[in-house]
Amino acid sequence: MTGPDHSSPQPKSELVHRHSGVVRVTHWINVLCLTVLLMSGLQIFNAHPRLYWGQYGADADHAVLSIEAEETGDSVGGITRIGSLSIPTTGILGASKVEGELSPRAFPAWLTLPRYQDLAAGRRWHFFFAWLFVINGFLYLIYGIVAGHFRRDLKPNADQLTARHLAREIADHARLKFARGDEARRYNALQKIAYLIVIFALLPLMLATGLTMSPGVNAAFPWMLDLFGGRQSARTIHFITASLIVTFVAIHIAMVLVSGAWNNMRSMITGYYAIKPERPPA
Repeated sequence: MTGPDHSSPQPKSELVHRHSGVVRVTHWINVLCLTVLLMSGLQIFNAHPRLYWGQYGADADHAVLSIEAEETGDSVGGITRIGSLSIPTTGILGASKVEGELSPRAFPAWLTLPRYQDLAAGRRWHFFFAWLFVINGFLYLIYGIVAGHFRRDLKPNADQLTARHLAREIADHARLKFARGDEARRYNALQKIAYLIVIFALLPLMLATGLTMSPGVNAAFPWMLDLFGGRQSARTIHFITASLIVTFVAIHIAMVLVSGAWNNMRSMITGYYAIKPERPPA
């Protein structure tokens, strides 16, 4: 009886060009912009850490979300309220350590830009990078249409949208089983759907609600207040949309790490991605 044949060479990974220069540059500008927008946005939120629904903010008892501190004697505790639900969040939300001592603060200093409480500075950071983000997104949108990026890379085909295929992809992701061979040459259906929702739904909604909070925009386009049910409703939708985008980014980073951090990072820096060969049949 002979043992297994190890003489045949093992198939090697194939290096393919996956991301164009425009996609790579706009991606990293987005990383910078979203980081600054998140941190400066939390600085702005800290100035009034409550969300309401409607045209005008009411008292704290009518907030749909509030993050606040409660002082009991010499101690400070953080409380996050969602409707009638109260959650103790001391040390994270409502009250966090500043120079070693718990201090009232909705979001902790390490998450805000600047670290100290300064609404004016936070607004300047937020507005500058918001417009940079919009310009960058507009250039990406034009490129996606002209170069066929959306049609070629992000449009799901009919086979990918079947219930059976989507169920298999969800199961594969749950088992951390990632595509190899020809399947790895293109985005899977879950990636395409997620990217399209972010690009054509969440980001435009975040932009529109952000503009609706501007008195100058309200004067020029008063119908936007009616569209979102008032400035306070727009602020709440803006917060929810931003939270969904942060959730998407967190999942995206997790998938990058578990599916091959170096390979994914290289593809977004150099454009080249290594395709692993298909698994041999059992």
